[in-house]
Amino acid sequence: MSHSLVTMSYIVATILFIFSLSGLSNQETARRGNYYGMLGMAIAIIATALSASVTSYAILIVALLIGGAIGAKAALKVEMTQMPELVAIMHSLVGMAAVLVGYANFMDASTTLSGVEKNIHEVEIYIGILIGAVTFSGSVIAFGKLSERISGKPMLLPGRHWLNLGLLIAAVILGRMFLQQTETGGGTLPLLLMTVIALAFGIHMVMAIGGADMPVVVSMLNSYSGWAAAATGFMLSNDLLIVTGALVGSSGAILSYIMCRAMNRNFISVIAGGFGTSGGEAAVIEGEVTPISAEETAQLLLDAKNIMIIPGYGMAVAQAQHTVNEITKLLRDKGKKVGFGIHPVAGRMPGHMNVLLAEAKVPYDIVYEMDEINEDWGHVDVSIVIGANDIVNPSALDDPNSPIAGMPVLECWKGETTVVLKRSMASGYAGVGNPLFVLENTRMLFGDANATMQAVLKALKG
Repeated sequence: MSHSLVTMSYIVATILFIFSLSGLSNQETARRGNYYGMLGMAIAIIATALSASVTSYAILIVALLIGGAIGAKAALKVEMTQMPELVAIMHSLVGMAAVLVGYANFMDASTTLSGVEKNIHEVEIYIGILIGAVTFSGSVIAFGKLSERISGKPMLLPGRHWLNLGLLIAAVILGRMFLQQTETGGGTLPLLLMTVIALAFGIHMVMAIGGADMPVVVSMLNSYSGWAAAATGFMLSNDLLIVTGALVGSSGAILSYIMCRAMNRNFISVIAGGFGTSGGEAAVIEGEVTPISAEETAQLLLDAKNIMIIPGYGMAVAQAQHTVNEITKLLRDKGKKVGFGIHPVAGRMPGHMNVLLAEAKVPYDIVYEMDEINEDWGHVDVSIVIGANDIVNPSALDDPNSPIAGMPVLECWKGETTVVLKRSMASGYAGVGNPLFVLENTRMLFGDANATMQAVLKALKG
């Protein structure tokens, strides 16, 4: 394929990627956005494979078959509840690719660059490996936390911010040494040392982050993976990889910023790591819970006029979204006003609950963001909290020592009655007790979310 045709294909792929991001910004167009992204990636792969820069087709075909098989298996096997950790581990692969491409470029003896061009290329290699290593190790730790292989509690080392600063300064000094030594054919040792430091920084950065803030970590690592891809593009002189990486990096950074605002977190502290933590002791929750049966819950819903459903990670685990949609249809047919309240960090990654509700074909026009409904709880007769904990925790507003202090939450307790569906009284992912459970107007419906909602549906049909 000629160079001009490859360039044209890259331009078309870039436009499709932009359409994809635009489509993914809205629930109603998300499916179309996915199709745009798939088509753009297919064009990018085919154009690159047929370009003059590719000569070893045997290796390329083997790599495509292996990668395609792994991707197909993941798509077929991974449950919706495992999507957050899948996203995290995929980010780690982007970081690893940036590191491997960087070292391959560094060891490439056929490079004929000299002077300023050689210096710029070496800076690209150094920065690409640095970003890639941070992304790789940070994403692996995020995967461990999201899959609960690693504790969700933050690991707070003494002087952790000074440690981060020291690692950054060391990386800068090693970068200077690397550029100096490459002039005489060296540079391997400072590059290896920097890689170790970057890996340690990624581990420390994510380990210091509390469980409640992991959705922001996912979007932050998404941004890092984009910049790692862009750095790889510079190393390979691939324009499409640069543009695509910049699109992913900037959109991930914007999403992180939006989520930080929604959670009342400082964006700079997200980049530095170790946010979402508290130095004090959280208040102890005291009081008795009031249990309720599925039949009593059904009667509450039949007597109510305005109902708000708050989905959380527990709904994803129980795969109760389809039953919830059936209940929603039944109640709306009876003239009830039913809506869904979505917190920006509900679940384990941005948009997790929106995806579940879209899968169950819940109408988009009854799904509301937190800012749209938090002023209207006084008009809600019954709130149904399905497997959510931290996002409906009053201690975020009134306990300054809570790990989630300052985070805006869905203030469902201001409604007439709140029914909370939980398997047990265990705390949420942030490990914080929830005083909502012992409030006078709260009722606890214990059991598997799908089983209990099916019992409620049966009672409603009664």
